[in-house]
Amino acid sequence: MGETGAVASTDETGRETPHSSPSGPTPPAGPPAGPAGPAARMPRWLPRAMVLALTLYAVFQLSSWAFHQLTGLLINVLIAFFLALAIEPAVSWMAARGLRRGLATFLVFIAVLIAAAGFVTLLGSMLAGQIVKMVEDFPEYLDSVINWINGHFHTELRRVDIQEGLLRSDWLRNYVQNSATGVLDVSAQVLGGLFQLLTITLFAFYFAADGPRLRRALCSVLPPARQAEVLRAWEIAVDKTGGYLYSRGLMALISGIAHYVLLEILEVPYAPALAVWVGLVSQFIPTIGTYLAGALPMLIAFTVNPWYALWVLGFVVIYQQFENYVLQPKLTSKTVDIHPAVAFGSVVAGTALLGAVGALIAIPAVATLQAFVGAYIKRYDVTDDPRVHGRRGRGPGPGAVTRVRRLWARWSAAGRPGKGSS
Repeated sequence: MGETGAVASTDETGRETPHSSPSGPTPPAGPPAGPAGPAARMPRWLPRAMVLALTLYAVFQLSSWAFHQLTGLLINVLIAFFLALAIEPAVSWMAARGLRRGLATFLVFIAVLIAAAGFVTLLGSMLAGQIVKMVEDFPEYLDSVINWINGHFHTELRRVDIQEGLLRSDWLRNYVQNSATGVLDVSAQVLGGLFQLLTITLFAFYFAADGPRLRRALCSVLPPARQAEVLRAWEIAVDKTGGYLYSRGLMALISGIAHYVLLEILEVPYAPALAVWVGLVSQFIPTIGTYLAGALPMLIAFTVNPWYALWVLGFVVIYQQFENYVLQPKLTSKTVDIHPAVAFGSVVAGTALLGAVGALIAIPAVATLQAFVGAYIKRYDVTDDPRVHGRRGRGPGPGAVTRVRRLWARWSAAGRPGKGSS
C-alpha cells in the first residue's frame, strides 16, 4: 500500500535534521530557558562589605572629630601627668614617714602655691611702683629726647606740639577703640587660663595622690612579665623628670646670677628680685618665657637710663644664645643622660608638635623613652680600631709630614740652580 505522508529525514545518530522552509533557511534556536547562572547574581558578601566599610568610615570620622575636640583636655592631662611625676619623690618621702599620700600631696601643692603667690606679690608691688615712677618721670624723658633731636637735627620740636598731635591723631583714637573692644577677649582668655590651670592642678593631684592605685589598676590587666616592665618604666620616668627639673633649676640659678651681676653694674634697683624673675621665668615658661623674663628688667632699667635698657636687651639676647647652644645641652646631657644633640632636637620636635607644652616635656619624655628602649637593645664590645676613636690609621708608607718635607727639599733643590744663574 502506498503512503502519501512525508517522512522526516534522519542523520546517522538518529536525530531529525531540520528542513529548510520554502522561503529560506530556518533561524537558529534561542538559548534554552532556565535559571540564571551564578555569574549573573550579586555576591552575598558584597552588601555586608559595603555596610562594614561605611561603618568603619563613620567611626573614623567620629573618632577624628572627638580627638580634635579633646586635644586641649589631652594636653592638660599630659602636663598633669609629668607634674605628678615631678612631685612624686617628695610625696613618696613624706608617705614613707607615716603621712597619707593625699595629705602629703596637699602639703606639696600648698608649698608650691605659697611660694608662687609670694613671688608674684613681690614682683607685682615692685612693678607697680616702677610704673608709677616711669609715668611721673615720662615728661622729663620726653624733654631730653626732644632736646637731643633739636640739637642734632636742628629742628624746633616742642613737647606741647607732640602731645597735641598724639591726642588728635587717628592712630590713638583707633587704639583706644580696639582696646575697649578687646577687653572682653582678654577677660575670656584670663578665665580660660584659670580654668586650664585648675584642670591641670586637679589631674596632677589625683595622679600623685592615687599613684599606687593607678599603678595597680594598670598592672591588673597585664601579665606578670609586662607588669615588671610597666613599673620599671614608671620609675625611669620619675627619675628622668626629676633630673630634668634639677637641670632647669641649675640653669635658673646660673641665669639669675649672670643677670644680677649686670643689673648691679648698671645700678638698676631691685636687682636681686629681677634676677630671680629672669631665672625662673626664662627656664620654666617655654617659648615666651625668655621674652617675658627680659621685658621686666628692661622696663626697670629704662627708668634709670634709657640707654641701660638697650644694654639689658643686648645681654639677654647674647646670654640666651649661649644658654641654648652651650649651657643647656651640656647640663641636660649630665642630669638627664641624653646627648646634647638629642636634647636640642627633642625640644625642636616637641615645639613643632605641641607648641610650648611640647618644648617643656620633650626632654623628660625622650629621656624616659631612651632609657626604657635601651634596656632591650643588645650591645657588643667595640673593637679597638683607630677609626672608631676618630683617628685614621697610618699605612706602611711615610707619614704626611715626611712627604711634605721631601717635597719641600725637592723644590728647594730645583730652585737653587736658577738662583745661581740669575
